[in-house]
Parts: sequence; C-alpha cells; structure tokens
Amino acid sequence: MIERRESSLHELATVLDYIRWGASRFNEAGLWFGHGTDNAWDEAVLLVMHSLHLPLESKPEVLQARLTMEERREVMAILERRADERLPAAYLTHEAHFCGMSFYVDERVLVPRSPIGELIRGGFEPWLKVEPLAILDLCCGSGCIGIACAEAFPDARVDLSDIDAGAVEVAQININRHHLNEQVRAVQSDLFAGLHGCSYELIVCNPPYVDARDLAEMPAEFRAEPEIALGSGDDGLDFTRRLLREAADHLQPDGLLVCEVGNSWEALERAFPEVPFMWPEFEDGGHGVFVISREELLAYRQYWEPGTGDQGQG
Repeated sequence: MIERRESSLHELATVLDYIRWGASRFNEAGLWFGHGTDNAWDEAVLLVMHSLHLPLESKPEVLQARLTMEERREVMAILERRADERLPAAYLTHEAHFCGMSFYVDERVLVPRSPIGELIRGGFEPWLKVEPLAILDLCCGSGCIGIACAEAFPDARVDLSDIDAGAVEVAQININRHHLNEQVRAVQSDLFAGLHGCSYELIVCNPPYVDARDLAEMPAEFRAEPEIALGSGDDGLDFTRRLLREAADHLQPDGLLVCEVGNSWEALERAFPEVPFMWPEFEDGGHGVFVISREELLAYRQYWEPGTGDQGQG
C-alpha cells in the first residue's frame, strides 16, 4: 500500500488528478454517501479543496494547478482516510453546512442534514401561530437547528439541549463561532430534566429515531456517528413517546412541537392511529417530520400514556 501511494504521488500532479483519483478510489472502496454529498466525485472535490484550503467555487483554472509534494501527501492522506476508515467527510474536515451556515462537527455529534432546515427558512409557516420568544432545540447535537432558529428569530431566546456532554461541548463551539452567546445557551439535559421552569413557544427536536433493524443494517459511515443519537428502541420511538408525554408541559399556549422521526413515521402512525399528526412536504427532499400544537398534545394526552396504542410501551 505504501509503495502504491508513493508511486501515485509522483504520477498525479494537478488538482484535477487528485479529484479523479479520489473518486475512483471511493468507487473502488464501495463508499456510502449522504453526509453532504451524494456521489464519489463531489466527495472527492470537497476533500481535495478542503485540504488545499481553497473554496469549492474556485475558478476552473485551479483544476490544472500543480501541487507541491507536501500538498500531494496531505491530499492523498485525507482521501485514503475517507476510503479506509469510512468516516463521513464532515468528520475529516470538521465542517458541515446547514441552512446556509457553517458548523463545526466531530464524532461527538451527528452530521447536520435534517429537512427541518426547510421549515426554519419558511418560519415554520403556516403551523407556528405566535412569534416565538423562547425556542428549544432538543437533542441538539451540533446545535445547528437551534442556531439556525436564532438567526431566523433574532428576538427569541434559544436553548440548545442534549443528554450527552460531548454534544453540548460541540454546540457551545458553534454558539461561539456564530457569536450568539447573548441569545443562545447550551444545556446538558435528559429531555426536560435539566430545563426546570422553562417553557417555549417552539420546541424543535431531531431525536434518536432509528429502529433496531435499520440500526443494525446501516452502512459504516452512519455507524461512525454516535449511536446514542441514532437508535431508540425496537421501533425507533422510545424517545419520541417520552417527548409526546412531556412536551405540552413545556410549551406556551399556541406553542408548537416540531419533531423528526424519519423512517419511523409509519411506526408512529401505527402506534397512535387516533392522532392527526401533520406531516409537512419538503421541496428540497426529506420526510418524516411531524408538527403538533400544544393544544393537540393536551387533547390527545390519554394516548401518550404507556400501554395505550398498539405499541404504546416507552
């Protein structure tokens, strides 16, 4: 492998050479994409340009620029790590984008990719009936959802909450990065346990929701993400059941809960067939996000109790 790498370093000279080589290497390795790009070529472009400290929108002439030997080794190293370790590219660059904003990420948090970003850009219309003064990003991970909400609603106080101390540390890095310490805070909390006395007009949650079967069958790139942020019981709804039971107590009148459950949306509908969950449609792709008002949470509270519904254990 070392001899092959050294030979490639002398044979490959330009930026385009390394993009082409990286894409071929990724296809050969059978990598899985979905953490920012959806194909081997774009992934190679992302990693090569990052390694060279060049913007993705660089002029086409850059592709023919020759690399120094030091640059070649650095580019080759990051491409080989992507192929050999099956890490999402964002963990190698420590950067991901969400709602047009840049966020620091590492292995302590999921790579941002939620379709909730489209709802943020639309101000959660038509479901949000009040101007939010307080917003909670529950299971915040990197904090990308809550920080994007802070940008969309500059007069709102925003809490970022996660059960994992490492995720809270990453969220604080991103609060600092976007200079939002006066508006946004990061709190370690298991659901609402660490948020005593707090109530919100808007709670947005991208919780763990992957069911046991999907978790076991995930490609290596997804298994590189923290399991605590992915798996949630046999049907993926253990956390969501707890959230549905408790959320109304932390919402103001006319408050709104927005929650992503991904592929577990069918299990949620089977578990609570009496509840008219609203499922927004996304122009940019994505699915499995429901919205429900505080008043609806209260009206259907009997169904949230353990033992109700066809799968009501939680």
